[in-house]
Amino acid sequence: MAPSRERLADRVLDELRPGLGKAVLDQIDNLSTELTGAGRIVCYGVGREGLMMKALAMRLFHLGLDAHVAGDMTVPPVADGDVLFISAGPGDFSTVAGLAQVARNAGARVLCITATPDGAVPLKADLVIHLPAQTMASDQGVTDNSVLPMGSLFEVLMLLFFEFLVLDLRDRLALSSEAMRANHTNLE
Repeated sequence: MAPSRERLADRVLDELRPGLGKAVLDQIDNLSTELTGAGRIVCYGVGREGLMMKALAMRLFHLGLDAHVAGDMTVPPVADGDVLFISAGPGDFSTVAGLAQVARNAGARVLCITATPDGAVPLKADLVIHLPAQTMASDQGVTDNSVLPMGSLFEVLMLLFFEFLVLDLRDRLALSSEAMRANHTNLE
């Protein structure tokens, strides 16, 4: 018999708690400093991680930051003083590694959010944000799997972590919710 939805919800919330603990949330300070000091911010990730990075880019734009998503037709080049913020949950994706190298060659700083800080991509990043969570690459062959499928735990934690980041940035930039809303598109 399948567990009740309420029991599943309790388990998911229990799985999320370590990923939102003090040590994880304390990483926001350095990340906020990097983002507020950047000229341009370009975000990138693949798959569902990429969707979370796009969600963050949208909020950074709402905060009045010069934020873009790599791969969009209108993304400007990065250079010295800019930041490429990438996601590499499992620690390595060839496209993410390739873009990180291009950004480094252009003089931009590379920030990486990951569940695998000893992975190839995070090891070369200027700043690593570690979210302790199962990814799609770590969901097989272990007995303590998340109740959520594949890499969903990492992706949900990304979104929640980013929301705390946005609140921190909003306070640092002394912006009101109304000021953020003024940057929201009217073409919906």
